[in-house]
Amino acid sequence: MNPSVHSPGLFSETIPARTVEEQQRRKAAVMTILGKGLPTLPSYVLDLNALLSHPTVDLKKVGKVIRTDPSLSAQVIRLCNSALFGLRRRVFTIEQATVLLGTQRLRTLVLSSSVMEFSGRQLPQTTVHAFWQHSFMAALLSEKIARQLDYCEKEQAYLGGLLHDIGQLPLTMIVFDEEAHRRPAPPAGWQDDPQVERAYFGLDHCEAGRWMGIAWNFMPSFIDVFEYHHATDMAQHDPYLVGIVTAADQFLKLQTADDANAEAEGEGKPEADKVFFLEECLPELVETERVALLEMLNNEYVHLLPLVQLGLALSSGNGGESQTVDAGEPR
Repeated sequence: MNPSVHSPGLFSETIPARTVEEQQRRKAAVMTILGKGLPTLPSYVLDLNALLSHPTVDLKKVGKVIRTDPSLSAQVIRLCNSALFGLRRRVFTIEQATVLLGTQRLRTLVLSSSVMEFSGRQLPQTTVHAFWQHSFMAALLSEKIARQLDYCEKEQAYLGGLLHDIGQLPLTMIVFDEEAHRRPAPPAGWQDDPQVERAYFGLDHCEAGRWMGIAWNFMPSFIDVFEYHHATDMAQHDPYLVGIVTAADQFLKLQTADDANAEAEGEGKPEADKVFFLEECLPELVETERVALLEMLNNEYVHLLPLVQLGLALSSGNGGESQTVDAGEPR
């Protein structure tokens, strides 16, 4: 699980010269995006996350920040007036919407609406949704892990989980550009495989994420998450934060694989075989803590997945009027 993040990889010694040239061209294209094409992270994203993470939410301050983005304001009101709530009267104010949604629903909608702008105009909607569904689930589960383990920076755990794979976006943009020019595509399942990414792009999403974190002036602990969530033992500033995010990330990958296996074969992996990843991500935990943490993750996964799917559907303008899922209780 912990290969050297930026080593050339096993493929570099055997790939032909033409492939090396293509690799260098792709790397240059990625670096161009990282150097010139990055959007500015909206300042209200971090402001709202801080406000909504506070034990006592100031609705006036939240409303004032949300109103700075008319599109976000409309989406918040639309969610409250959807069939999900079945209200007899329509909601017209942001303050009313905040009370009805609850801070967890609202924070997920706020971040999905704003952060999806980074890639939504350049990638197919199905690709964007798959990426952000994983990212938001990782954010919510990272925060749940932080709470269970009494990690003091729960807001950092949420944001770290949300953005841990952000370096995949410029790589994915290059892949679609390559396909548009009828050039060779990377191997199937290349996403989130640093070795394959390095062979194709000349760098991996961890390195790209580090560049993005530096460009956005993130704290060193966040840059650690972007760069080392595939190599937790190399984290330098906050290894515990990196371990928490990596645990959420690895759990989701195992859950996705189990869901696929269950659909194909009628059964998933036994629970007893799933604890091993926590030993690598959070080695300081004892076995009873790992078992309790896995049980919590399984329960929260079922509870939170509909919430994230609903938030993504609404943020992309799909309306959500026919949604009947339980999006969870307000925090």
